[in-house]
Amino acid sequence: MRALLQRIARAPGGRRGKWLVLAAWLIVAVALGPLAGKLGDVEETGPNAFLPHGAESARVNTELEKFRTDTIMPAVVVYTGEGARRAADADRARLARFAAAGEELSGPVPSADGEALMTVVPLDGEDEITGKVDELREIAGANAPPGTDVEVGGPAASLTDGVAVFDSLDATLMIATGLVVAVLLLITYRSPVLWLFPLLSVGFAAVLTQASTYLLARYASLPVDPQSAGVLMVLVFGVGTDYALLLIARYREELHRHEDRHTAMRIALLRSGPAVLASAGTIAVGLACLALADINSSRSLGLVGAVGVVCAFLAMVTVLPALLVLVGRWVFWPFVPRYGTPARKERTVWSRIGSAVARRPRRSWLMSVAVTGVLALSAAGISLGLTQSEMFQDKPESVVAQERISEHYPSGASDPAQIVTRTAAADGVRSAAAGVGGVARVEPGGDRTPDGSLTTLSVVLEDAPDSDAARDTIDGLRDAVHAVDGADALVGGTTAESLDTARAADRDLTTVVPVVLLVVLAVLIGLLRALVAPVLLLATVVLSYLAALGGSNLLFEHVLGHAGMDWSIPLMGFVFLVALGIDYNIFLMHRVREETARLGWARGVLEGLTSTGGVITSAGVVLAATFAVFAGLPLVTMAQLGVLVGIGVLLDTFLVRTVLVPALALDLGRWFWWPGRLFREPPRGGAGEARSAGTPEAVETAARTTS
Repeated sequence: MRALLQRIARAPGGRRGKWLVLAAWLIVAVALGPLAGKLGDVEETGPNAFLPHGAESARVNTELEKFRTDTIMPAVVVYTGEGARRAADADRARLARFAAAGEELSGPVPSADGEALMTVVPLDGEDEITGKVDELREIAGANAPPGTDVEVGGPAASLTDGVAVFDSLDATLMIATGLVVAVLLLITYRSPVLWLFPLLSVGFAAVLTQASTYLLARYASLPVDPQSAGVLMVLVFGVGTDYALLLIARYREELHRHEDRHTAMRIALLRSGPAVLASAGTIAVGLACLALADINSSRSLGLVGAVGVVCAFLAMVTVLPALLVLVGRWVFWPFVPRYGTPARKERTVWSRIGSAVARRPRRSWLMSVAVTGVLALSAAGISLGLTQSEMFQDKPESVVAQERISEHYPSGASDPAQIVTRTAAADGVRSAAAGVGGVARVEPGGDRTPDGSLTTLSVVLEDAPDSDAARDTIDGLRDAVHAVDGADALVGGTTAESLDTARAADRDLTTVVPVVLLVVLAVLIGLLRALVAPVLLLATVVLSYLAALGGSNLLFEHVLGHAGMDWSIPLMGFVFLVALGIDYNIFLMHRVREETARLGWARGVLEGLTSTGGVITSAGVVLAATFAVFAGLPLVTMAQLGVLVGIGVLLDTFLVRTVLVPALALDLGRWFWWPGRLFREPPRGGAGEARSAGTPEAVETAARTTS
């Protein structure tokens, strides 16, 4: 591994190698640039994109494709208020022209309480649905009298509102993330020039990421959906900037020790390379573990994210070093690192923090565990699951329309459950479905496949499609129709999809979490050549995740006003936070291991903390800020993921990595490295510590020496 890293370091850090690296990246960017712009062409936006793989509701969607080439998607226009009848009658002729060929409008149907009317417009699914819904919204109620409310909802309108969110997602995230990263890099480096180079390198990584994702989706069946495509660029910006901060910090340090900048860069790459490689490998493999998930959107997010991390790693260890070596020391102006001068001041904020932790390490880690433990307790009261009306921070028109329907009609009238059955058994299935509690009615008739073998039945539920009561009805429906001999009946629709997703989320959590923990543990053992340290580091990250989950839940309920947490958030948050959280522990402990071999067990911990404190804190703030961009998005799921990851990264940065981990290492001394070489053999520079490592006297001595 070391020989490989040496060969890699010679290219971007070499006198001729830097030109070859930059030329190669320019060729790649020019060649792949057109493909990067095609990522949207391979995004899966079909009905199964966010459903569990193989779920009954997903199978229904697949079966429905056999029925007709012009799939019908209804839009529902709801009229309420004093002039509802006049407005509905006036609109009928204008709305009729939107009906698909061979179809007719339904209604206006009055509600039982006489306070609302509902017109169902059957749109042709082969047309541009979003454009049709936009036209409907302009026409419906345009001449309604004062005091009349008109909303367009139903499946077609819900699809339109969802597409509107994702259409602006990529551009909004790219602009916001770029601005956040640029500002934070300016603050971090206090240089008018240096901040441009990490962003330029991330730009190369973005091109490679989008082109690679497109090619893998096109030719290797990589699942890509709008959500994963939006998160992808944020992840590349955040992770790429983290690696840039670490590499630049080590390069600046080596410039103080070496007159030749090429030598300084090669040494910086060689010494920071293993940590960056381990970090990228941990994040990529951790995200790839989501391939084991049943929910298609989770699988997509994990696999696409892994591609982004690998591309960010490749760019940051090649094009960034080549650019920095090319321009020379002046890029750090006005704080240019001079050869032969100290790399840092003798007394820094991080040396003071290290000294404070070292004086009472056991008390420090116990207090850290107490703080995170209190936050973690809040995770016990999480309410999981959001209704359709709760999925948006600002209610779109389709959600308002559904609320009107629920007030005045059987709540499932606008979005009935769908049953697909063999035609020969359709009558038996109809009778079985009608007898289920919670079913308002089974609609007459039903579509058949061209060969007449399959029939669909629409079942109107008494309760709102996204309610718990409706999901219970779906269970009853499935039990009833599955019992009909020879029917092979399947129950789908929006409510069934919600039910299947919730159950799959539970299964995914119990399947993916253990695998991720084992993968991360294996990486840490390989990097640190110990067992106690990796187990403790992993435990701290899990504790941090639970604290972030509890803290974010308090924020969602009491500040942001969310009704609960989306089913997908605990799993996605866990994978992101464990992979990204262990990132900073890898950066810290790789340096601690290096310094421990040179200075001794206690002094090595303090030197590692002091050396990496500034850069890791900057990296954590940048990563948390990039994910915090999600908090302003209209989709609650994305906002919750951003808040959870942001809080978790900040906890890892300022508490876990700064206090908890160093305190554990200081308290345990040589046992922290059991059973590795650092446990068995006294460090070269720490013979005095060998006899008393981990004792209060040794730790106090190390604290005084470091400070």
